[in-house]
Amino acid sequence: VPSPKRRPVQLYAALFDFEARSDAELTVKEGDKLSVLEKRGDYVLAKKLTGSLESGLLPANYVALLQDEFAKHKWYYGNINRVKAEKLLLASQNKDGSFLVRISESHSDEYTISARSEGKVFHFRIQRSSIGAYFVSDRISFATLGELISYYQRNNRSLGVLLEEPCAQQSSSARELFDMEPWERPREEFRLLRKLGEGHFGEVWEALWSTENRRVAIKTLKQEDTKQDEFVKEVQALKSLHHPKLIQLLAMCSRGEPVYIVTELMTKGSLKAYLACGSAAEGQVLTSAHLIYMGSQIAEGMAYLEDRNIVHRDLAARNILVGEDLVCKVADFGLARIIKDSVYTASRNTKIPVRWTAPEAAIHQRFSVKSDVWSFGVLLYEMMSRGKMPYEGKNNKEVLDLLASGFRLPCPTRCPQNIYRMMMGCWAAEPSKRPSFHALHSQLDAIYAR
Repeated sequence: VPSPKRRPVQLYAALFDFEARSDAELTVKEGDKLSVLEKRGDYVLAKKLTGSLESGLLPANYVALLQDEFAKHKWYYGNINRVKAEKLLLASQNKDGSFLVRISESHSDEYTISARSEGKVFHFRIQRSSIGAYFVSDRISFATLGELISYYQRNNRSLGVLLEEPCAQQSSSARELFDMEPWERPREEFRLLRKLGEGHFGEVWEALWSTENRRVAIKTLKQEDTKQDEFVKEVQALKSLHHPKLIQLLAMCSRGEPVYIVTELMTKGSLKAYLACGSAAEGQVLTSAHLIYMGSQIAEGMAYLEDRNIVHRDLAARNILVGEDLVCKVADFGLARIIKDSVYTASRNTKIPVRWTAPEAAIHQRFSVKSDVWSFGVLLYEMMSRGKMPYEGKNNKEVLDLLASGFRLPCPTRCPQNIYRMMMGCWAAEPSKRPSFHALHSQLDAIYAR
């Protein structure tokens, strides 16, 4: 299990433009250099290092750490993810031997080399030793990241790929290459390869995005289940959400049927499948520490949605996707808001995930962040029971009757008592008495760090 570490506080950069909404906040432009004075929940208190030298609050995910020794290098791309790195390296202005270095998605104090070779992109993890040295192979380490890159540029056989030229950009910002692409795409650009699963609102497929030359995940929705105008509006809003613990939306096809929602592809699939019973499943050998680490990531992503008052409505293991190194990301956030209201009107409707839904939402359609917190408790149960079905053997009506009588799911075998107490807190009958996702994230982080 990766251990939580703290990066040394040095130089930060703004990832996006941000307009202050009050005197307490700080207006910044993408690329502004900043120092971070302290973290305050989902925000940071930052100070500009050029110009007015003002200070104020910014969303934490709007800034990324740079280090002076890295910022000067053309190969350093900071806080971009694997998908964007591949998009940049496979663009026409780059060739085999092009490479970049980015912050690791799963280990915030480490880095990844992404390099293009034979028309594909390969990724190499740069780790840190106990004394702070950088290494790809434990046979040789380096005092600085720059020294490591210089070594592998000279000794290309060590990695098996060439590191010749830093990744070239079409514009001054790597993020612009992604954000300026048209959001609506022709469905001819996508070829469905294999069905990954089926949810309440449609199917999920692995697909090839031909014009981008990479694999993606596609959620299909029947047009009859969507309100077209609201669909476009909501998906455009979701496009603006950026957080490392949320699945990144990439494109959509809203003209014709079925509607496509295109997202990044996670290599290990859904958490539900990952936890599936059977000795061959990786999820079956996870320790409680692994599961707590994964739960903390999910709570972090949900805290980001909580701050924006976005209600998930279908938080469950089937809607959490797993990548390498136990990276977990929340999927389908906000999706229920673009589905016709009738889907949620009847408590016996099969499209309501009753086993995961808070009573006030299942019976009275009162969905809120607090009903998502209830669902998170059930998700923890799924994780700690290694994929067991909640309320196994009961139908929807029996589940609601049990909950009305005060019954709650029992503590799973091998589940730590402090985690079960957290579940019980999520299942408080009164929504206002349930914890926030920020509190849940902090608690899980603290338990994991012990």
